[in-house]
Amino acid sequence: MTSVLEVQGVRHRYGGTVALDGVDLAVGAGECVALLGPNGAGKTTLVNLVVGLLARQEGSVLVAGGDPRVAATRRALGVVQQSLGFPTTLKVRELVVGAAVRAGLPRSAAGPVLAELGLSELGGRRAVKLSGGQRQRLQLAMALVGSPALLVMDEPTVGLDVAARRAFWATVADRRSRGVGVLVTTHLIEESATVADRVVVVDKGKVVASGTPDELIGLLPDRTVIATTALDDARLLDLPGVLSLSRDGDRVRLRTRSPEDALRVLLAQDPTLADLRVEHAGLEEAVLSLGAAA
Repeated sequence: MTSVLEVQGVRHRYGGTVALDGVDLAVGAGECVALLGPNGAGKTTLVNLVVGLLARQEGSVLVAGGDPRVAATRRALGVVQQSLGFPTTLKVRELVVGAAVRAGLPRSAAGPVLAELGLSELGGRRAVKLSGGQRQRLQLAMALVGSPALLVMDEPTVGLDVAARRAFWATVADRRSRGVGVLVTTHLIEESATVADRVVVVDKGKVVASGTPDELIGLLPDRTVIATTALDDARLLDLPGVLSLSRDGDRVRLRTRSPEDALRVLLAQDPTLADLRVEHAGLEEAVLSLGAAA
């Protein structure tokens, strides 16, 4: 897979504070990588290096093979921010046309992208009059009009309803099918599990885990057994591998490292057992656990 982003051995300090400490990261053409981690983990610094807002101190950052601080390389970048203030007088079409011209393209390049994002009928509306979902679509249109090799997005769907999120990610998926790589930072961890090919977890300036969502979830050995049972708490906590329990009347949730063993004993001890279900950990639990262990 051809890499559209290569970060190797990056270290960055703000005075005596280490923001990044030897970070390696790659995004391939057509790949979506979710960058996750707590506030202060170093995500913002890393993204600012990738989009050329910061000069690197140590290590290398290459976007489509070039330095993102160089104007020619920045044309290979599309950026969608969590929120963007638009000039009060400019209209939707004018903003997308401006993005096309800055990318070295004719003004006519704006038309197809406006249609792709469902913004053609809003072309004459001032951007500040748009709804939140329409503003995010406008940002995406401005990012995509230059046909970037790498799309970098920071919390792109915060505040959007379910339908708007689906439409947003459908457009991104179409561009990925054409070879655009995507790096996304988000606090909507479970959403990233549905859209990302790979998840990179950063904490304290270091990459603490990297893999597919399923691979990271698989790092957590415990599962949750949910059931309606007549057994009391003492007997439940004595089941094999049980780490904790919570209860709502007769309905209990048991976190256990040995769900098969716990279930065998539970079924043998309680013939009235009902509503049985076993749940795997989610990506959010995995990310929180990996960060805590760093």
